[in-house]
Amino acid sequence: MTTLHFANARLIDPEAGTDAPGSLTVKDGAILARDGKAPKGATVIDCGGKCLAPGIVDLGVKIGEPGERHRESFGSAGAAAAAGGVTTIIARPDTHPAIDTPETLEFVTRRAAEAPVRIRHMAALTKGREGREMTEIGFLRDAGAIAFTDVFRVSTDAKALARAMTYARSLGALVVGHPQDPGLSAGASATSGKFASLRGIPAVSPMAERMGLERDLALVEMTGVRYHADQITTAKALPALSRAKSAAIDVTAGTSIHHLTLNEFDVGDYRTFFKFTPPLRSEQDRLAMVAAVADGTIDIICSMHTPADEESKRLPFEEAAPGAVALETFLPAAMRLFHAGHLDLPALFRAMALNPARRLGLPQGRLAEGAPADLVLFDPDAPFLMDRFRLRSKSKNTPFDGARMEGKVLGTWVAGTQVFAADA
Repeated sequence: MTTLHFANARLIDPEAGTDAPGSLTVKDGAILARDGKAPKGATVIDCGGKCLAPGIVDLGVKIGEPGERHRESFGSAGAAAAAGGVTTIIARPDTHPAIDTPETLEFVTRRAAEAPVRIRHMAALTKGREGREMTEIGFLRDAGAIAFTDVFRVSTDAKALARAMTYARSLGALVVGHPQDPGLSAGASATSGKFASLRGIPAVSPMAERMGLERDLALVEMTGVRYHADQITTAKALPALSRAKSAAIDVTAGTSIHHLTLNEFDVGDYRTFFKFTPPLRSEQDRLAMVAAVADGTIDIICSMHTPADEESKRLPFEEAAPGAVALETFLPAAMRLFHAGHLDLPALFRAMALNPARRLGLPQGRLAEGAPADLVLFDPDAPFLMDRFRLRSKSKNTPFDGARMEGKVLGTWVAGTQVFAADA
């Protein structure tokens, strides 16, 4: 393979916590050296003083195969990820049918080979994601499942969930939960409060998230399973999370980039591109989540990329499908946190690349010698106007359509091979 030398770069190292000028040499798909001279015969890439960071590891991406290929295929998701600086996709099992058998997992693994970025799959924790009978966790793990989750379907059968967690613990498997009380949150489209009342939108109390998290944490403590909460979005849930971490329970937590950069008022006059699961929260909750990422209480930022077609979004607010595409908007949305002074670039990439890779046992997310050469070169200050019709995803449901944003991906490399280059 060609030896590459990235010169005149601003290296963003989440492991060391540094943001400093430097260079990087890549050979045979891995990082060979830092801050040295270009080897003889190497292809030199002048970064022009722009930021070079580990590629984003996005935990929780919905891809429409099987069953909803018209919303997103592996090819379109891979192209969008490459354009957004996402070099590793961790795909969700909420497909049709669900990824709950080794055969289905093997099918999507073969299909994922067409994508230009790395794709790893989570499998369902229970059959059909119905919360009653555990899947063949051992066989699925042998087939390549990197974690187990029923995504937004929260089991009401604590005994069945405890049984699945106990078995997952025996195999060292990671269980990803969605902290939410399913009874309280059923049918809700907004967070309870004055805004939802004035708009007449069915709403759920933030307490539903705390109740769901408390239930899950109790089961985790009982079973000893490795557990990750997919989205913590309310300040009321943070004390329980902090207590669990202080008690040395094997727990991590994530939040979505939308819950860090948007709030309930963005819904405006029933704009369905701003409908999410869980719903957007108050500004106080948003700021609490930003602070929790900064202090490490929340470990991971994800996109929760959820493609939806026009027909499922152009409906009354409470009937519209939740979620948004976010693979291409993930990085520029994160730059809002950087430019607002909430998080520096190493802290952002620690949450977007290093921490998810570590939690999943992957070698990505680092700039250390020997690490995979999965890299993103970007300009954090480049302004642009978001046009959803230019997104590479098949679906165009982004809340940032028409927004003025900063942060442009200039190039993306996976194992030292360039998979995206911005137009000059």
